[in-house]
Amino acid sequence: MQVDKARPEDERLARIIAGLGRGSIVLVGMMGAGKTTIGKRLATRLGLRFIDADNEIERAAAQTIPEIFTEHGEAYFRDGERRVIARLLGEGPQVLATGGGAFMNADTRAAIAEKGISVWLEADVDLLFARVRRRSNRPLLENPDPEGTLRRLVAERHPVYALADIIVQSRDVPHDIMCDDVIAALVGHLDRPQQETSP
Repeated sequence: MQVDKARPEDERLARIIAGLGRGSIVLVGMMGAGKTTIGKRLATRLGLRFIDADNEIERAAAQTIPEIFTEHGEAYFRDGERRVIARLLGEGPQVLATGGGAFMNADTRAAIAEKGISVWLEADVDLLFARVRRRSNRPLLENPDPEGTLRRLVAERHPVYALADIIVQSRDVPHDIMCDDVIAALVGHLDRPQQETSP
């Protein structure tokens, strides 16, 4: 009797699930990079739950992020963000999308390194601005020069994002293709010899 072989796609997804264990796949990067959109598709493909850290912060604070920024300031928001992400990282396996500034916090980076695999969705400024200018829920861009602010944030944040375990170029292509790129990168990361992936 002939035994059906698992499809290559199934084998790749099973490899990711096995390698992840109780950890989280943590998507990092700038606003507009596609963390939420790609994260939802990735979670569906892997049969995992998807969590958006910004939504969890709003739920915990009973306020929207723009309201938190307006009433309490960015430092207050960042402290809450750090605490919420630390809690969420203990609830894997899952796909977790973080806000653009979350990975800038050293404690958060250390927690992600301990309990997950970080994936930077890298995107150029022009693509990011084309996406974010269509929305009005970006407190850091609520100023007379949002494009200049975005360019400054990119210059500050990209060297830190580059510390992520995996880097995937965010492109203006169908979301399923981007999801395929992330899956391939995850498999490649997990299949690398341990000495190459250790600091």
